[in-house]
Amino acid sequence: MLTNGIPRVSIAHLPTPLQEMPRLTEALGGPRLFIKRDDLTGGTAAGGNKIRKLEFAVADAMAKGADTLITTGGYQSNHARGTAAAAAKFGLGCILVLGGSGKKVLNGNLLLHAIMGAQVRLAVDRDRAEVMEEVVEEERAAGHKPYVIPLGASYAVGAAGYVAAMEELMGQLAEQDLKVARIVFGSSSGGTQAGLVVGAKALGFSGTIEAISIDQTESNLKVILGDLAPQTAAHLGLDLAFTSDDFIIYIDYLGGGYGVMGELEREAISLLARTEGILLDPVYTGRAFGGMIDLIRRGVFSRDETIVFWHTGGTQSLFAYADELLVPTISSFALTT
Repeated sequence: MLTNGIPRVSIAHLPTPLQEMPRLTEALGGPRLFIKRDDLTGGTAAGGNKIRKLEFAVADAMAKGADTLITTGGYQSNHARGTAAAAAKFGLGCILVLGGSGKKVLNGNLLLHAIMGAQVRLAVDRDRAEVMEEVVEEERAAGHKPYVIPLGASYAVGAAGYVAAMEELMGQLAEQDLKVARIVFGSSSGGTQAGLVVGAKALGFSGTIEAISIDQTESNLKVILGDLAPQTAAHLGLDLAFTSDDFIIYIDYLGGGYGVMGELEREAISLLARTEGILLDPVYTGRAFGGMIDLIRRGVFSRDETIVFWHTGGTQSLFAYADELLVPTISSFALTT
């Protein structure tokens, strides 16, 4: 395996399923669609793509003698939830510095942070990185050994989780004798995309790795990936070179901004739920899946291809968006006795 010899703890239930979506394929008139169910990584109260990254991040923290995990994200951050769950599982302290845009409601992930015992510091009108530095110094002054996990666990240590994930998928494709043209997913902090690109290049994947940007411009995300992909390869001892062409990014689906749900996300969530019984989240997978649907309808993705959508989780945050999700359909939904 590409990640052999790299410290790793066991959190996720792996491998996650690779499922065909025949009713959705029929509804869209092609292409042939599969879904990689990283919403089912489970293993804690978390699930989602961040759990793969945290298996490596937490192992690194423990190897360095840390007793407290510190990270940052939005109010409904899936990564923060995953970090809180991992900290609880391994008996570590956890401090989450939360802010930015998004729903500041004690519901969804924000509720789960509290249930799992994480301390939450809100960076309402301040830079989250600045607040996190203050928290680190406070913890050191108190005699603790903090370990900082970057936003989204998107650093070489965390991105190794998606190099391993790509190797897992390649095995599943071989078992099912599938030739996949594209792997599509949402990208924001870059760790998932960098890991998949590194894994694909190292393993000779014949298709393309294509990201729907959740909140970044193409230039910003390519700068992140241009640094992170070679760092991840070097961390794993892989001699690989990357160019800008390795990072395929669609930026037409940023909508109203991070955490702002619009019609694109609502339709995607409803369509997948009503054809396949699978839930998306309002921030990441809803936007990415909606982008993929639009690319299919516009003919950018061919109807005769086979495509894998990588579900990165986050459905816990659905409950914080209940009012916005039901706006278009509330008149047709009623509780009866």
